[in-house]
Amino acid sequence: MSRHPASPPLLVSRRRALAMLSSTLVLAACGGGGGGGKPHTTPSPPSPPTPPPPPPPTTVTGPAWFGYGHDAQHTAASAIASQDLGRIAWTTPVDLAPQYTPSGALLTHYGSPVVTTHNTVVIPLKTMATGSYRIEGRNGANGALIWSATTDYVIPPHNWVPPYNLLLTPQGRLYAPGAGGKLLVRNDGDAASATFAPQVFYGAAQYNTNSAAFDGSVFINTPLTSDAQGNVFFGFHVTGANPAGLVSGIARIAPNGTGIWVGVAAAAGDPSILKPVSNCAPALSNDGATVYIAANRGATSATQNGVLLALDSTTLATRASVELLDPYLGGPARLSDDGTAAPVIGPDGRVFYGVLERTFATHNARGWLLQFDAALNPVGAPGSFGWDVSPSVIPASMVPSYTGTSTYLLALKYNNYAGTGTGTGLNQLAVLDPGASQTDTITPTMQVMREVLTILGPTLDVGSATARREWCINTMAADPARKSILANNEDGILYRWDLTTNTFSQSVRLNAGLGQAYTPTWIGADGGVYAISNATLYAIRAS
Repeated sequence: MSRHPASPPLLVSRRRALAMLSSTLVLAACGGGGGGGKPHTTPSPPSPPTPPPPPPPTTVTGPAWFGYGHDAQHTAASAIASQDLGRIAWTTPVDLAPQYTPSGALLTHYGSPVVTTHNTVVIPLKTMATGSYRIEGRNGANGALIWSATTDYVIPPHNWVPPYNLLLTPQGRLYAPGAGGKLLVRNDGDAASATFAPQVFYGAAQYNTNSAAFDGSVFINTPLTSDAQGNVFFGFHVTGANPAGLVSGIARIAPNGTGIWVGVAAAAGDPSILKPVSNCAPALSNDGATVYIAANRGATSATQNGVLLALDSTTLATRASVELLDPYLGGPARLSDDGTAAPVIGPDGRVFYGVLERTFATHNARGWLLQFDAALNPVGAPGSFGWDVSPSVIPASMVPSYTGTSTYLLALKYNNYAGTGTGTGLNQLAVLDPGASQTDTITPTMQVMREVLTILGPTLDVGSATARREWCINTMAADPARKSILANNEDGILYRWDLTTNTFSQSVRLNAGLGQAYTPTWIGADGGVYAISNATLYAIRAS
């Protein structure tokens, strides 16, 4: 993003209007030629032999990027070393009708594409201002279109336009949300000839009896998450009566299409809980036995509070429910439907989830990163930033200077919004130690997660001599092999943060920059790096 979190009235970032980038796909063209002599009746030197045809592109086989935050724990840690940030290899739009505010900000979240093991990048493309979506499969090497398919997905009720996220299961099946709470399933994300088929968690027969009633009242409002066996979990928001008697809840669909669901009020044991928090991707424990998701009491600032649920991943029976509280003020924290924070699971089973402070700007609208054990008992100090972020989980060995005792650390954006509370505008990235604490610089009576590394944004904000442009990520790809983090900034540049030197060791300019909602970065099966900025996907290659 590059905006403050919303408060009544809605605050938007102060950014000048910028010209929209071209939505034309940029591809490198290549040509070739051949020899071959024409027959002669008189002796002549022999013609040069016809050169052999160029070899076909090498087939890529590498690790997949499965969805939001890479995996079911949302760690965002790549299983392959990323390529250098050398050049923009290709671009393609992710929105054909971006909606800018009068100040030029783009308060639209964009969903995470996925990348197959054969390096097909599967991209959700918003085609209309109202949110119609097409899905495109593109060659990760050059961006060439392999296939496309139109969906019938309907955006749920919203303020900022929510993201439309895709999912790739460990078995290679591709899932996309459809209308009426159904999933669209494609068995092969690479093949040009494959098609999508529907799966309905409450039964296809029910849906087919009155599809219009379901399409108008049942909306998938979270990303999708898969366990190791290919069972898919997601939240849905129900806004009216429907033939199946559905209420807002969490669903599970098995690979064979059979589904179960539970209402969030029943799961929480609290009738005031109304729906899953919009855009909150379910997370799975490391053993796959527990699914975690947040739910809130409504869409207004006064009711955007609620609980974090732990459910049995086979039956969706409640294992635990905890009220999410402001660690500084006490009382309920805000669970904003304008954010995209998701539960993140550490290697030891700890659960991390970002919230906004109870009263806007009492913590400079940074919110807090809460932490719990696997049973949702509060543990440890909160992080001093939680708003609209899912931290990357990195091995402590990625930070050679670290001397603490934790085996893993958390990397996240660390904005400090100018003009909000005591915010300085000195927006940073940070690595935090969830097992150690320090005094918070904003609220000195609070202990927060210890800062292991921080780094200041490199670009001065517009009209300021000290403030820096904000970081535009909600989940940022971590590269353990190269001990680095990949993050894009509202200055229009994608950076590699080297955790060995604590410097921005590489960068590539994507565009002129603008205020925008937070977006992900991710890494392809060949190590290519991807980012979204100003409604455009950028594919970065070493050369």
